[in-house]
Amino acid sequence: LPSESERKSMEPILTLRNAGFRYGASWAVKGVDLDVLPGEMLGILGPNGSGKTTLLKLLDGMLLPQEGAVLVRGKNLATLKRGNVARVVAMVAQENFFRFDFSVLEVVLMGRFPHLGRLEFEGAKDLKIAVNALRATHSLELSERSIHALSGGEKQRVLLARALAQEPGVVLLDEPTSFLDLKYKKEIFDLIAGLTRDKGLAVVVVSHDIDLVSQYCHRIVMLKNGSVHLAGTPDEVLDAASIETVYDCAVFVDKNPLTGKPRVSLKP
Repeated sequence: LPSESERKSMEPILTLRNAGFRYGASWAVKGVDLDVLPGEMLGILGPNGSGKTTLLKLLDGMLLPQEGAVLVRGKNLATLKRGNVARVVAMVAQENFFRFDFSVLEVVLMGRFPHLGRLEFEGAKDLKIAVNALRATHSLELSERSIHALSGGEKQRVLLARALAQEPGVVLLDEPTSFLDLKYKKEIFDLIAGLTRDKGLAVVVVSHDIDLVSQYCHRIVMLKNGSVHLAGTPDEVLDAASIETVYDCAVFVDKNPLTGKPRVSLKP
């Protein structure tokens, strides 16, 4: 994790400046300032309805801010073509439905779309990049399987491989461990942490699992009613008073004896 002085000297990959978006009269995100830096894992926490998914959609360009701005490597996202954004930002959404019976390799090759011209088919280079993405996510042995025949954990690894095939600078993950058991939750977060460490990727992960975010993320942003309630390291953000204020739920916070990171337990 870079020091505060090193952070200030780094060029953000993504930036939110006073960003806001509303559905009708209700602001889902309001006045958010945020920098996403290379090689860091950033966790987004908050209760349902706090603006987490809307924030990811703003970072990805699926939504454009109605006030403020989103910058991609210093350029206003609103002025960039979709393909140019996709070369920098890859999104793994919470829900991914495939109507047709694609193979895993075909799904991962879909990540090459920002690098192909109109009506251009994938070539040997694209195939090599897709295979390397499958290898990086420990899913190469699944390449000939149907996407419909995978377990939840296997599918998440494949979707992450598709994101890597875009060769992005940042990967956005919306609830990547929903409905997964403990083994697969750890596996997915281990994979994500390894990508930030080995490839210098920035990863932004939305999660309801406070303990996983605490153990793996370098920084945490805690949202309440669409605004940033707290931002900082896990030690700076995850205290009982803040969690109880944001989640309206009584908790006990101590230190994980193995990692020293904050650990959150519900009060009975």
